[in-house]
Amino acid sequence: MTHASPHASHTAHDHGSHPAHEPAHEAGHDTDGQTEILDLDAEVLAEHIASITAWLPVTASPRHIVDLGCGTGAGTLALLKRFPKAEVTAVDTSTSHLHRLRHKAEAAGLADRVRTVEADLDGAWPELGTPDLVWASASMHHMADPDRTLRQVHDTLAPDGLFAVVELAGFPRFLPEDAPANRPGLEERCHTALDRHHAEQVPHRGADWGPKLTAAGFTVEGERVITVNLGPPHTEAVGRYALSSLTRIRGGVAQALTTEDLTALDQLLDTDSPHSILRRDDLTVRTERTVWAARRT
Repeated sequence: MTHASPHASHTAHDHGSHPAHEPAHEAGHDTDGQTEILDLDAEVLAEHIASITAWLPVTASPRHIVDLGCGTGAGTLALLKRFPKAEVTAVDTSTSHLHRLRHKAEAAGLADRVRTVEADLDGAWPELGTPDLVWASASMHHMADPDRTLRQVHDTLAPDGLFAVVELAGFPRFLPEDAPANRPGLEERCHTALDRHHAEQVPHRGADWGPKLTAAGFTVEGERVITVNLGPPHTEAVGRYALSSLTRIRGGVAQALTTEDLTALDQLLDTDSPHSILRRDDLTVRTERTVWAARRT
């Protein structure tokens, strides 16, 4: 979740990309919609992001952190809060995402602790200093050659530094299994179609990063699955998160759905419709994130 990614301009959201979140970003390339979904991902899943940063097996409080594929800053801001003496270098390909991140950092009074770098990590590696901690949330699977990127991170980290890889299990689910009433199971069919799309477009999504990290010279010190299951009742932000996520998904699956399913999906996405997802009181947020903590030894 994360969500957010060096290419995405995702998340979070693959979510979205992830999540986050991307998740979120692979179903389309509408940057404005992506910015909204990354911000909602950060808001809705703030406690889960905080739990990941709290779990990280750091040996000393890091002074310099790099956030690879930072999106609109969910990870950057969580890391600044978790490590109050640290400065973060936030890297992304999206000018608009970095602008949004700087705005959020200023609003939180943290602007003096953030440096942004616009760079494509599949190209020439930017100068990032020698960080104690590198964070990559919903971004590694976007890399054209993730094994190369892992080696780059290994060589960039300070000795004994930590690399945290957070990946999403795809877009969250929001609807009950028997919804909507006229097309039960619609959301799951959308996810099935999106998974087929992603298998072709994003082959590293869902990878087991443990062996890859080991092959790049890291020692994997921990792996943890964060299970998210929020609501009902749900907040207003969850309704907007569901609307944004399903809107993103529609862009990737429209051609694969039956006419009946597409009609039902469009009714959910029509905010003026009595069937609008914003009018439902039974929404939940269900997803998983896996985090690997690997040390440069």
